[in-house]
Amino acid sequence: MRQSQLFTKTRKEAPKDEVSKNAQLLIRAGYIHKEMAGVYSFLPLGLRVMEKITGIIREEMNVVGGQELSLTALQDKSLWEKTDRWDDAKVDNWFKTKLKNGTEVGLGMTHEEPLTAIMAEYVSSYRDLPIAAYQFQTKFRNETRAKSGIMRGREFLMKDMYTFSKDEKEHAAYYAKIHDAYIKIFKRLGIGDTTHATFAAGGIFSKYSEEFQTESEAGEDLIYVDPKSGKALNKEVLTDEVLADLGLSRADLVEKKSIEVGNIFNLGTKFSEPLGLTYLNEKGEKQPVIMGCYGLGPSRAMGTIVEVLSDENGIVWPKSVAPFAIHLVVLHDKEGKDGTVGKAAEELYSDLTKQGYEVLFDDRELRPGEKFADSDLIGIPLRIVVSEKNLAEGKLELKHRASGKVEKITEAELSAVLAK
Repeated sequence: MRQSQLFTKTRKEAPKDEVSKNAQLLIRAGYIHKEMAGVYSFLPLGLRVMEKITGIIREEMNVVGGQELSLTALQDKSLWEKTDRWDDAKVDNWFKTKLKNGTEVGLGMTHEEPLTAIMAEYVSSYRDLPIAAYQFQTKFRNETRAKSGIMRGREFLMKDMYTFSKDEKEHAAYYAKIHDAYIKIFKRLGIGDTTHATFAAGGIFSKYSEEFQTESEAGEDLIYVDPKSGKALNKEVLTDEVLADLGLSRADLVEKKSIEVGNIFNLGTKFSEPLGLTYLNEKGEKQPVIMGCYGLGPSRAMGTIVEVLSDENGIVWPKSVAPFAIHLVVLHDKEGKDGTVGKAAEELYSDLTKQGYEVLFDDRELRPGEKFADSDLIGIPLRIVVSEKNLAEGKLELKHRASGKVEKITEAELSAVLAK
């Protein structure tokens, strides 16, 4: 893609009311646009990153047998009344509205109820189970305060998966598979080394749930990490009884601020019983289906990556989710785009594109300092500079965004670097 044709532009300053680093950098670099507090539009660069993240999540969910679907945002009040979750006293961050005929509906904040109701029409026998179904969908939550950029919004993209099993043994096996899949996802997103599977309160469903927490000073949570085992606890469950359950010593735990990037819950029969999701076992006996819930927000993950991996010059994308693999920057000579340097850059852009590389080509007529500042802010992993000086040496300048390493290489050597 030619940067001269990209309608977004970089900005020196973020909106004055934007306090989170992730939103500041993403707005300045032209990835997102702030509509209001907690509500952001994803612009071309931002959408490319989001699609890379959802692609990684989708691949890992499919590996464990997930079936993708898409549920409606508008939700039936009666379903939520059956599970006693419609009342604001029970769930206080609903967005609710009325149809013209007076019917009350909710804007989807989670989808246990509607998916359970759907499954009740398709599951009748033990032979129908287990099932794992997931979706990527915009969720709506009426947060009192939205101050963490795209990490906590009122409208955001969420991957939610739900499993349906015959019994606790089958459920536990599926739960473990998805747990391992989450670990793979965060590793592929570039934040695996600082993301911990963290024990948290299980609420009404089980003794514990698990949160995936990424170490960050921007985090809203406190976790306690055992440096030896890598196990971690949320502050809310830091008791002597829990360190006993997990075989940990409170004295060895290290306190960390963290961002919750995913969670997995045992739901038991909380939703299947009131919504009539049952099956007949091998003996012909009617049994309630055992459920699990597994959430992971692509937009929240995107914000977390920016918070954790950015530096003083801008964003530093991992190769796996970067909007482009290469930022090709041309420093035009006096003849401009039609000069020797311009023609050489055009030829390299064409060659790289034909080889299948995703390239953002900065063909704009700007000063070198402006182009380099924009490149660092946008954060693409590799920057190739074509200039009059470099061409005279028969070289290209290659900069690795993450390490800051700059090297001069030939075009033949570039092929070897990119092949790796």
